[in-house]
Amino acid sequence: MILSCQNVSKSFGTDEILKEVSFHIEANEKAAIVGVNGAGKSTLLKIMVQEETADEGQVVLAKDTSIGYLAQYQDVSGQTTIYEEVLNSRKDILKMEEKLREMEAGMEGLSGKELEALLDGYHRQSHEFELLGGYTYRSEAGGILKGLGFSEEEFTKKMSELSGGQKTRVSLGRLLAAKPDVLLLDEPTNHLDMESIRWLENFLMNYKGAVIIVAHDRYFLDRVVTKVIEIFQHKSFVYQGNYTDFAKKKAKVREDLLKQYLNQQKEIRHQEEVIAKLKSFNREKSIKRAESREKMLDKIERIEKPTEENTDIHLVLEPNVVSGNDVLSVEHLAKAYPPVTLFSDLSFEIKRGERVALIGNNGTGKTTILKMINGLVAADGGSITTGANVYIGYYDQEHQLLHMEKTIFSEIADDYPGLNNTKIRNVLAAFLFTEDDVFKRIGDLSGGERGRVSLAKLMLSDANFLILDEPTNHLDITSKEILETALRRYTGTVFFVSHDRYFINQTATRILDLTGETLVNYLGSYDYYLEKHEELTKTFAGAETAAQGKKGFVQTPSGEEGDSSAVSTKADWQTKKAEQARLRRLENSLKKTEARIAELEAQVAEIDAECQKPENAVNSARLAELTKEQGECQKELDACYEAWEKLSIELEEERRL
Repeated sequence: MILSCQNVSKSFGTDEILKEVSFHIEANEKAAIVGVNGAGKSTLLKIMVQEETADEGQVVLAKDTSIGYLAQYQDVSGQTTIYEEVLNSRKDILKMEEKLREMEAGMEGLSGKELEALLDGYHRQSHEFELLGGYTYRSEAGGILKGLGFSEEEFTKKMSELSGGQKTRVSLGRLLAAKPDVLLLDEPTNHLDMESIRWLENFLMNYKGAVIIVAHDRYFLDRVVTKVIEIFQHKSFVYQGNYTDFAKKKAKVREDLLKQYLNQQKEIRHQEEVIAKLKSFNREKSIKRAESREKMLDKIERIEKPTEENTDIHLVLEPNVVSGNDVLSVEHLAKAYPPVTLFSDLSFEIKRGERVALIGNNGTGKTTILKMINGLVAADGGSITTGANVYIGYYDQEHQLLHMEKTIFSEIADDYPGLNNTKIRNVLAAFLFTEDDVFKRIGDLSGGERGRVSLAKLMLSDANFLILDEPTNHLDITSKEILETALRRYTGTVFFVSHDRYFINQTATRILDLTGETLVNYLGSYDYYLEKHEELTKTFAGAETAAQGKKGFVQTPSGEEGDSSAVSTKADWQTKKAEQARLRRLENSLKKTEARIAELEAQVAEIDAECQKPENAVNSARLAELTKEQGECQKELDACYEAWEKLSIELEEERRL
């Protein structure tokens, strides 16, 4: 055990945040802390690094354990460069390197015993420098920065010149380069594009140390963590496995708790009825028995009714008017912010009922495309055409369509004058705005609260074509799941930009990847995109891509663009069949090996029993024969054990692919 939280409690005034939170982390373990917004996750991290003090309980670290912490918000400035900032995380290595250079310079002019003594010290220092990773440290620092989305040209940028998001990425890079024994990361995927998130996943999965992550990125958690600590109603609940395992187990735990609660309530009602009946007899003996039952009832530890937080959000998206089959047609779209060209010739179409995700690295122009469709940004060239009876509802990630000076109530009332006060209050209550909350200024709300106001307006709009820009930003996991369910049930059309891969996987029926000024089309979920991404990007994302006269759009398998298909549906089917056959062969081999192991173990046990029989124990010839037979069985058994291990590893790897 490298870190332990023991009965940690914390309150701010009368608000209880954490109550008797307990869990432990093993060396090299990767764990997540999850819970709704305001549950106390960030507070718990701050208590671990002693930025906050617990009211009760303690955090225990193993002896000589180093701990590193990445907060959500960074205020790093100064004249050091990005590269220097990351290198400075290991000042011990830098000082040792400086000492080695001094020793090298000091060797000039020395000879004899003086030189021999200096060389001896130099070799010892050099060996220690190598053990600390001194010879690879600079290249590792550069690799980390590149992995987090910085180009080599940006390495010389001063910290004072960076945006808030860039500073957070540098701070993350500095922390990763320092390699503490325990990493505490608060929303590490914020400000990272998909490519950088994938790099971070691989880095953390192979990190030789413990990692504790607070994040709302469920796909990220699924890939990285093996333990989930949920903060629910101020207390902690520990689940083994990744996020998906946690979600399944949590649902089962809640179901079991509800059953226990209902059974106890049933028993309590029964006892109360018996007590009332006994008292109604109005006899001394009956009254004493009733009092005895009352005492027993008072001693029962009452089970609290399990409740879910935030599940009171009621989001129902349903259009009043059905659009035509052709919802959106974009042809030869071009946009540049000189000297940068985002794209010069993009074409794509969206049909009724599709849920299309637009993905790509930061800065490729995804949000710009959405704004051009909504008429908020002018295109440099090309055309955007919406179909018959198409009514757009737009969710803006920056919430620029909200009026910061208005109250929540007036924001709804002004946009929907046909609603009376009661209807407006009912709608806002469905998004957790009740009583005086409805009179809060939009400008005073948190990002998550503004998101809920935007979703409320979207629900009222009756749009049949939803255009959503990062709709899950600032939403906790429960709210994301509610939005996912609403979108899956929605009978209109959806076009959205998101970095939330789990959200994309749950909602998208098609993915457009904006890469190399080209849109590559994937007819499937995010998992399908991952499977085909590398192959199709190499094939189609060149600068001169053209597909049947449509530069800037390439269709993937199962599409309707004919010759531009990278892999045919038939080839996909054949590949899948081959993979299934390989999996079956491995499973059959494993079963046969297990069966043979069982046979051999039985034979060895049988020979053992034979050796112990009195008539064989005194018969040297028979004993030698049995010993030889047992040796041959054991030799084959050892080989079977090795084969079983090898097959198990192969099968595990095959199932992961």
